[in-house]
Order: sequence, then structure tokens, then C-alpha cells
Amino acid sequence: MTTATTPPHGPLTGVRVVELAGIGPGPFAAMLLADLGADVVRVDRPGGPGLGIDPAHDLTNRNKRSVLVDLKDPDGPARVLGLAARADILIEGYRPGVAERLGVGPGPCRARNPRLVYGRMTGWGQHGPLAARAGHDIGYIALTGALGLIGDPDRPPPAPANLLGDYAGGSLYLVVGVLAALHHARATGTGQVVDAAVVDGTAHLTTMLHGMLAAGHWQDRRGANLLDGGCPFYGTYETADGRHIAVGALEQRFYDEFLDRLGIADTAPPRDDPARWAELRAAIAARFRTRTRDAWAAVFADCDACVAPVLTLGEAPHHPHLAARATFTDHGGRPQPAPAPRFSATPTAVRTGPARPGADTEAVARDWDVPALDPPNPQRKAGQ
Repeated sequence: MTTATTPPHGPLTGVRVVELAGIGPGPFAAMLLADLGADVVRVDRPGGPGLGIDPAHDLTNRNKRSVLVDLKDPDGPARVLGLAARADILIEGYRPGVAERLGVGPGPCRARNPRLVYGRMTGWGQHGPLAARAGHDIGYIALTGALGLIGDPDRPPPAPANLLGDYAGGSLYLVVGVLAALHHARATGTGQVVDAAVVDGTAHLTTMLHGMLAAGHWQDRRGANLLDGGCPFYGTYETADGRHIAVGALEQRFYDEFLDRLGIADTAPPRDDPARWAELRAAIAARFRTRTRDAWAAVFADCDACVAPVLTLGEAPHHPHLAARATFTDHGGRPQPAPAPRFSATPTAVRTGPARPGADTEAVARDWDVPALDPPNPQRKAGQ
């Protein structure tokens, strides 16, 4: 594995971000901002987050610093407001109304700092019939129609981890939103509230498919379309060792090379007749079952047939292409994806490992000039 050696800075150097600790898309969004060079201070609460992962292994807290604040203490909200007064961006992922009840909602935060961009990350959004309801990724993507796009039509749709909703439809839209609002704040001197909802972002991801549906080029059911596994030359196949190969030979010239390398160019049914797609799929599947995944990967390694092995998380960092690009890195003995995307003038890096809850309170109080964040501790003064 190649270790990234880029300098410890990025395009967001100088941007200050407060993250009110939570789970799911909020921490990932804050990690992305931290990866890009922002000084992200995570406000952890006593007892830790709901998922209970060992902080040493929570890679979404890399490149951040942590302070410990109990917002239910009498002075807790004031300490967070002190940070908000010095910040460019604040991110919270509570249910609607919770930040207000805790005294750290947009009103008091932006009263202290009118330039502040206040980013709100929820599943259902800040208003609507479901806004106050609990939820998780799978429910959010179910309502948007995105989950219904995935999987074999004869089986229930599979859960795509929490990548599609939490991170693609949630975190990435929050980051786009707060950076756009930061641009506006720097131009006008006025911040704003960004309402990022997983349902909104995930629905937005389906824009192209809605256009295809309206044009009559997409059927509103699973396994019947070009990109949802219905097409035999865009999908996955099992190999002789029980592993899988991914095929995306959509264009004719790529498809021709695919059939040639697969060895069925002279016997395959025509690709342009959907009535014979089941027959074509069976022929492709039978051929793939004659060799192992890695054997087929070698067959297609040097061509444009758009075929790739389906790798596991553990295998991916060792693929020659990803290794050559240092797509994964190793920091503190923990293999992990490197920051993305890449910048020619302000390269990014994994600068620090996961922030330990409360470990940086003194340093942040000094660097951000918020003395109340780290009140005097007689025991520390006595060296005990």
C-alpha cells in the first residue's frame, strides 16, 4: 500500500468549523471539511455517541480536534456559543427543535456571529409530517424511490450499507450547502441556515432517472432497465470461486470487445433484442462460472471491455490502480481511504488520527481565544 506524503494543508485552511457531535452523515461531512484543511472542532458530550465505537477507530473523526461540553450543564450552551462566535461554519445533526431547546440553535448562535453558516443535517428535514420522527438511512432512501431501484426484481431490495442515503444524499449535500453559504457569507457579510435533509439529497440524485422516466426510456420497476441490472451487459456475475465480476459494456465497441474476451462472440444472442436478454444473460453467466474471479480479471485487465472484479473492503487498497494513485493511505497503522478529491495547489492529507473526546479542549480554548471553554482546573494547576 502506498502511503500519502502530501503536506498537511488543504484548500479550506483557515476555515473554522464547529461540529456538534452526532452519528452518521454529520460526522462524515465534518470529516470531509477537515480533510480539506478546515480546523474542525468536534463538541463531544460526556458518555460518547450513540453507536459506541471505540474513538480510536472512528476514522470519521480524523483531522479534527475535540472538546468536551455537557450542553445540559448551566454553562454548557455558553461554551458552545463562544466557539460559534469564532467559527465560520457550525454543523449539527439533532432532531428539529433539539438544538433550540439546548440553547445552541441558529438564533443564539447567529446573534453572536451574524456571518455564521449554520448547517443542519437530518434525515427528514426541518419541517414536514415526518420531521420529528426517528429514522435511518434505509427508511429515507425507501421514500425517495432510490431504494426501489436496487436489486433483483424477484427479491426484496437489498440494503446498500448507509452509503446512498447518509453519505451521498446527506453528507455531500450538507458540505456543498455550507460551502456555498460560506461563499455567500464572505461576499455579503451575512450567514444563513442550511437545511440538508437526506430525503432531499437522495431524491436529487435520481434527477436523471426522472428525466428518463418522463421520456419513456425508464420503466418504474426494478430489473427492467439499462442501469439497474435488467440489462445483461450491465450487472454482476458469479465466478467459479463464488466471487463476482462487474460488467458495464454499454457502448457497442466496448460490448464487442467484451464478447470477444469472454469467448462467446460467435454464439451470443443479439444484444438489441430485450426479448432475448434472459438467454444472453444465461450465456454470459455460464461462461463466467468457468473461471475464478481473478482469472477473469486478468483476461480483461488490458482492454476497454469495462469489466472489473468485485473487491472486498480489505482487497481494494491493494488493487494496482488504487495503490498507484494512493487512493488509500495508512495513518497510525490504520488503513483508510485518503482524502478526496485532489488539488494541484493545496494538496490534502490525513494529518491526525481520530480525535479523542475532550483531548484538545485546552489547545482549542487557546487557539480560538475562548477562555471559558477551558475553565481553570485546580488539580491541573497543582500538577495532579
